[in-house]
Amino acid sequence: MSVDQIQPNQYQTQLYEKYDRIKSQFSDFDLPEIEVYESPDAFYRMRAEFKIWHEGDASHYAMYKPGEYRKPFIVDEFPVANKHINNLMPLLLDAINSNNIIRNRLFQAEFLTSQTNDTVITLIYHKALDEEWQEAATDLSDLLNANIIGRSKKQKLVIGRDYVEETLTVENKPYYYQQVEASFTQPNAAVCEKMLDWAVNSIKDKNRDFLELYCGNGNFTVPLSLNFRQVLATEISKTSVKSATHNFEKNNIENAKVVRMSSEEFSDAMDSVREFRRLEGINLTEYDFSTVLVDPPRAGLDEHTEQMVCRFDTILYISCNPDTLYKNLERICASHKIIRFALFDQFPYTSHIECGVVLSKR
Repeated sequence: MSVDQIQPNQYQTQLYEKYDRIKSQFSDFDLPEIEVYESPDAFYRMRAEFKIWHEGDASHYAMYKPGEYRKPFIVDEFPVANKHINNLMPLLLDAINSNNIIRNRLFQAEFLTSQTNDTVITLIYHKALDEEWQEAATDLSDLLNANIIGRSKKQKLVIGRDYVEETLTVENKPYYYQQVEASFTQPNAAVCEKMLDWAVNSIKDKNRDFLELYCGNGNFTVPLSLNFRQVLATEISKTSVKSATHNFEKNNIENAKVVRMSSEEFSDAMDSVREFRRLEGINLTEYDFSTVLVDPPRAGLDEHTEQMVCRFDTILYISCNPDTLYKNLERICASHKIIRFALFDQFPYTSHIECGVVLSKR
């Protein structure tokens, strides 16, 4: 995204255009009124990344417009990112320009922050990082009050922690999350809280059990666990599985388990196609699932997973791609009816749209 796209006075117009697009695209379905959850019109992203452009004796933050990857434009401020990142940007750049150990062969800087201003800054290099770099990075960490990560080929050096600690408030209750650098987390914390509120108010069955596929670090799992008897979640990323387990413990969640499996593998397990060592100690027949949440990647649900989730009384589908959502719903709606449909504007000033759909068995 280029900085000139960020026009807060046009935010409501672009949000309405997204609403209109979704309403038109899904007009073939019997939709309830589309619920729209807007973003702050500036300073909303909790992470940002920039190329470091070296010109003479000075270095700058730089970005590229789509299709113009050899023509960087200099970035002095970035109102897409939260205010803490904007405050840190000039301080980090001054440190880069004043210390050749930090500056030399540096080609990218990434910021990850939380709503409490916990921060990880990742510096990526075209060189091996040595003890001299670690000493300079330690001084930088103290100066910025931030965790620093240095990355280069086959190297990852951490000064402090490689994660931030986030607090998200859902229905006036705080939940605590470990969000690890380079792993997936929702970038727009304000909208994420709205998504979690919406989900918690959409699905509840205290006497039965809940399945979540693609659970990430337990973002949805943690607050939704209070709405069900037992919870089983799956996630393919080792880092995210570790974070989810940590987040369950941090929030005193005792009725949830997470296993490292893809949705395709779990669908095979549900159908007894084959056994999985990673399910050792978990007896699927002991679960009485009523509800499933899926939050797939842009490719949407594969055919087998789609068939499996159609057995559930209630489906909550979080989608980052309306096109694959549409294709999945064409088949899911043969057995289920859409009872809630929401648009979450995670990515203002872009064409990206996040949707939430609740479906109930006919």
